[in-house]
Amino acid sequence: MFMAGTTPALGGSIVPLVTPFTADGALDLPTLRTLIDHHVGAGSHGISVTGTTGEPGALTLDERLEMIDVAAEQVAGRLPFVPGTGTHQLPDTIAITRRAQAAGADAALVIAPYYARPTQEGLYRWYCAVAEAVDIPLLVYNIPSRTGVEVAPETIARLYRDVPQIIGMKEASPDFAHANFVMSACGPDFLLFSGLEMLCYPLLAIGGAGFISVTANILPAEIGRLHDAFRAGKPDEARELHYRLMGLNDVILTETNPTAVKWLMAESGRIGPALRAPLTPLSEAGQARVRPAAAEWGLVGAAA
Repeated sequence: MFMAGTTPALGGSIVPLVTPFTADGALDLPTLRTLIDHHVGAGSHGISVTGTTGEPGALTLDERLEMIDVAAEQVAGRLPFVPGTGTHQLPDTIAITRRAQAAGADAALVIAPYYARPTQEGLYRWYCAVAEAVDIPLLVYNIPSRTGVEVAPETIARLYRDVPQIIGMKEASPDFAHANFVMSACGPDFLLFSGLEMLCYPLLAIGGAGFISVTANILPAEIGRLHDAFRAGKPDEARELHYRLMGLNDVILTETNPTAVKWLMAESGRIGPALRAPLTPLSEAGQARVRPAAAEWGLVGAAA
């Protein structure tokens, strides 16, 4: 049974990996393994799969379970492993979270149930139900732009107080005040991760544990160094890197995540270009927006 006080050592840059597909749309598991190996040695502090960047809504339940099994096997304890396990259905969420536990994940990232737009009491009961069914640390995933509902600071504090498995949160609300209220209500031991690129540095400044940033798919060393510099007592260095990254971070969600980051990774030959419906490849207009910022980091050529 999970006991309070046994929080895993999570922090820094936990990369939310894209899901690579073959040309015919199947899971490309060999490429997934290659991506994981790359990040183990490239500056990332943890690995996540089947979160928002991994197109979870386009994966079947069996595919999500397979992704977790293969990723856990490939990570092999070399970095913390925190898969995304949430869905809009409680039985599926529990099934995926149980698989994460069985695979040896260090924690599970559970998105707030989307589409239904539950009350705060409904959210509280949802997370309690997930926690009662598993024995693994949980991170609440607050992303109101995707779910249509925000997990209120008071609800997060209530969960943190009442449910030992709740150890932290991924914050993907652009309302920076929300994050401040969460940390004030939960205290310094609460593991708050930024899920928005522009908030990676600011969340460290208010006591955040790190970030789960899509940009780490393409610049793992730099995103990892942003955290490491801050922790090493070099806030000026971290802040300078934050502003250097701003141009790329500003365009990385062009059209919709993970369209732009998959295009960039395909341009460099690291993955195939395939996305699953309803997503479509990055448009020419989108490419024109992303290319200049990416070229500054040598990710693509300056001109098409």
